[in-house]
Amino acid sequence: MPIKKKITAISIKQLTLEERRLNDTEISGFHALMSKAGKVTYYLYYRIDGKQVNYKLGLASEITPAQARDLAREKAGEVAKGNDVQEIKKAAREENQRRRHLKLSTYLAERYEPFLTTRNPKTSRKIINHLTNSFKFLLDKDLEQITAWEIEKWRTSQRKLGRAPATINYTLNTLKGAISRAVDWGLIESHDLRRVKAIKADNTRVRYLTEVEEKRLRHALKERDWKLRESRRSNNQHKIIRGYDTLPSLDDVAFADYAEPLVILAMNTGLRRGELLGLEWTDVSFDERFLKVKASNAKSKLSRTMPLNNEAFEVLKKWRDQNPTTRFLFEGREAGKAITDVKKTWGTVLEIAMIEGFNFHDLRHHFASKLVMAGVDLNTVRELLGHADLKMTLRYAHLAPEHKAAAVSLIC
Repeated sequence: MPIKKKITAISIKQLTLEERRLNDTEISGFHALMSKAGKVTYYLYYRIDGKQVNYKLGLASEITPAQARDLAREKAGEVAKGNDVQEIKKAAREENQRRRHLKLSTYLAERYEPFLTTRNPKTSRKIINHLTNSFKFLLDKDLEQITAWEIEKWRTSQRKLGRAPATINYTLNTLKGAISRAVDWGLIESHDLRRVKAIKADNTRVRYLTEVEEKRLRHALKERDWKLRESRRSNNQHKIIRGYDTLPSLDDVAFADYAEPLVILAMNTGLRRGELLGLEWTDVSFDERFLKVKASNAKSKLSRTMPLNNEAFEVLKKWRDQNPTTRFLFEGREAGKAITDVKKTWGTVLEIAMIEGFNFHDLRHHFASKLVMAGVDLNTVRELLGHADLKMTLRYAHLAPEHKAAAVSLIC
């Protein structure tokens, strides 16, 4: 039979199965209930919106009577404000349950991509696509189920496929960043991907064009340009025969499309692809012969000025004359929108040039390598490339052995 008494350590010890329930004399609704097995649980009884609720505060084996009293007082205060603490607890439990079963695919689409878009809308979709394509086998897994062991196996498979260490490291770090953000947001408690260390790569190995390859590349640009013009002429002749409107002739312009100006500018400035495609004509000073990479368009988030040599300057002048009203240097079919992908065009150029194992980004290495081999000091190369420190630029140091020889000769 229930009794009324202040709930204390002593009164709890004295509670019997016959009494079963102990109602506190100080806090209304606060009581202790003993099960048939002898276990004691603390509750808070209250009424709200016509409902009768028995809110579980905790087991006597886990919290003291004093702790249960403080919790009862706190929850009773919430009820007095009109809050149904049982419903709040239930909602929190359901949210925690949902979080524990948050799949990687759902997290990337609903949480991570919107976050990336607010920071850099240009790259958010690219990052999400890279993650989903690289880790398809993880998309249906809960975030908490992704283990270091699975990533180690993935990394081993990538190495067997011949993927470059830098590429593997980039992909791994992208995934780590995404899941670490989930920890920061409280979606999961932790992850152990930090245990997967980056592959140590030899950064001194740089792919650049030999003299023969550069000649073939330049010839390929001209050959592709000629083919585009020939195709346009042929197409227009067919249209004339059929009485259709013709397309603008390519015979009276300097370049059939953006490919040659883009590649020539890349070879002579070393700008990254994103930096090149983000250039606007307002970034180019023809009077002072330089272009400016805005901080918002630079990987380092620092602006820098790039002088234009004769070839880059002449190419840009001709390209500007050909595109007097565009906003971006390299616009797509939609006015005011820059080109975002040059993969197909670049692949065609390489195929014509019969050059293998050379990415568009390697044009940047080619630019830096030519500078170093011409005797330009590494710090100047660093400034032109926009490297934050000299560490990245040191990969080109081996191309200038005469610098080391000159240094050693000073002690003779």
